[in-house]
Amino acid sequence: MARDKYGVEHDPDCYPGTSVLINHLNLQDDAALSEAEIALTLAAAETLDFQPPPYDFTYLKTLHHHLFQAIYPWAGEIRKTDISKGRTRFCTASRIAPEGERLFRQLAKQQWLANASRGQLISDVAECFGELNMLHPFREGNGRALRLLFEHLIINVGFEVDWSPINQDEWIEANIAAVDCDYRKLAMIFDRCIGE
Repeated sequence: MARDKYGVEHDPDCYPGTSVLINHLNLQDDAALSEAEIALTLAAAETLDFQPPPYDFTYLKTLHHHLFQAIYPWAGEIRKTDISKGRTRFCTASRIAPEGERLFRQLAKQQWLANASRGQLISDVAECFGELNMLHPFREGNGRALRLLFEHLIINVGFEVDWSPINQDEWIEANIAAVDCDYRKLAMIFDRCIGE
């Protein structure tokens, strides 16, 4: 029986006998779908204007929908399947909404980090990103949606952000470390990405 890349057997979100997520483009090859995702989400991101706070869980879902609506029928919807990647098991599907709401309430109490110094911003962004990434609320595209959200968050505070210094292996390692609430590696990456 086929297993998807997140380790879910007989995945209802995938084409039968494959690990390819059902998509509007009817692409049934991982590489072709990945290529289309990159092109279409980059184009979609270009049409999205910066929005000031409030940033809430609904806003994250709206960003995901905007990025992926041309690709997936479930764009912007919380996943219904429990997933894992390697040894990392993400938030149980039934707990995504309450945990997401809790994390965004916490962010609102911090006034979306508006008064943070650069050093505090890096520390807070690393922790918040790590926590939201553990939710992994969508079947695919979590990283892209979160980076867009954090772009808005960082720009709103008055800083620039550039994702180009991120090395993919280092990024994955930093997110894995955050599973155990070790945000130092994410903070080091954000230190390079957040400008003056």
